Amino acid sequence: MRRNAQANRLARWLWASGLGLSASLRRNAQANRLARWLWASGLGLSASLAGVDVRAESLPLTLEGDAQRTELSVEIADDPAERNRGLMARDHLAADAGMLFVYPRSQTPQGAFWMYRTRIPLDIAFLDASGVIRAIRHMVPCLSERSADCPSYAAGVAFRAALEVNAGFFADHGIDVGDRIVSPPW
Repeated sequence: MRRNAQANRLARWLWASGLGLSASLRRNAQANRLARWLWASGLGLSASLAGVDVRAESLPLTLEGDAQRTELSVEIADDPAERNRGLMARDHLAADAGMLFVYPRSQTPQGAFWMYRTRIPLDIAFLDASGVIRAIRHMVPCLSERSADCPSYAAGVAFRAALEVNAGFFADHGIDVGDRIVSPPW
């Protein structure tokens, strides 16, 4: 079943349950965001029970370098639960996909990402408020059951957002420090 239909079904169920939710909640994006919030809040709803994919919303994104533009589809992680979950427990990430972690304000250079429960080797670009790449790091999966055993990858620069993609994506597409996102979505 398609994701939009699942989100609509959840919204209708919540409405019929008398939870005081307005009819406008039936809109797909709002219903999907509510389902993700319920799932992340630990209110006992599993993703399959809710009938909604708990992945973040996806948007097209364009990276611009000296020689070319590169298009990809990114999931937006813009709340604490989405940023905490990130790409954990995924076995695959499409070649032209990624996850954009967006923060409400600039993060310090000590801000770091880790690979606990992340199975895919990733590259991460740390972006300033204008969408300019200020640092790129390579991150390897951490297969340990103990989070304390997993290394963290500090940005080393202040950043407003971070873009995770498959390992090698930036190098394969000629994307480097100083390149930028066209029209950052924040």
